[in-house]
Amino acid sequence: MQNILEIKNFSKTYSGGKRAVDNLSLKVEAGDIYGFIGHNGAGKTTTIRAAVGVMSFEEGQIFVDGHEVRDNPMHCKSVTAYIPDKPELYEYITGIQYLNYISDIFGLSQELRRERITKYADIFQMTSNLGDLIGSYSHGMKQKTTLIGAFIHEPKLLVLDEPFIGLDPVASFDLKKIMTELVERGNAIFFSSHVLEVVEKLCNKIAIIKGGKLVSDGETEAVLGDSSLEEIFLEVARGA
Repeated sequence: MQNILEIKNFSKTYSGGKRAVDNLSLKVEAGDIYGFIGHNGAGKTTTIRAAVGVMSFEEGQIFVDGHEVRDNPMHCKSVTAYIPDKPELYEYITGIQYLNYISDIFGLSQELRRERITKYADIFQMTSNLGDLIGSYSHGMKQKTTLIGAFIHEPKLLVLDEPFIGLDPVASFDLKKIMTELVERGNAIFFSSHVLEVVEKLCNKIAIIKGGKLVSDGETEAVLGDSSLEEIFLEVARGA
């Protein structure tokens, strides 16, 4: 299978000498839903932000769709959608204005954007709210709007940092269904979450990071063995 995301010997040291990530390597292939888990401060968000090109780094290499993120950032960003752990949207525009802005960035035709916005807005029950200012949205509505913006250009790589925060059970179910459909078409998803039950059931591959170092990764069944993901995670977190 084609590597959609490949991280090679990635390290990140912040000013003051704090080493947030230490020599991390992993591969996310087409068709993967890859769960990336660890305790707070383990290095997950640092890795994700470097992978999507919003954080600089000096050590190691990160490839998206075969292109190094520092050498060809435009291509990498053109095939990637990134959702941070906190939705960062313009408060003084409407939901539909934001989605048209995203559509413009990725060059979607009027017909295609209308079709996809309608599809995902209906799924997330946001259609009647798209004409409202984003500043009036709840956290969950902002998260749904961000998700719609991520899905409308059908990215090869979808990178999500705690995507289920703020979503109600119905929206969470719909998100999992869309994620599964996306990878069935040969795309790939790399996401972090503290909702271990979701990661265990949804992901075909898992990586566990602790103190900036990868401690376990591979096919979900191989990582878990006869244990639950919660049991494995607690063993790692407690240093067992």
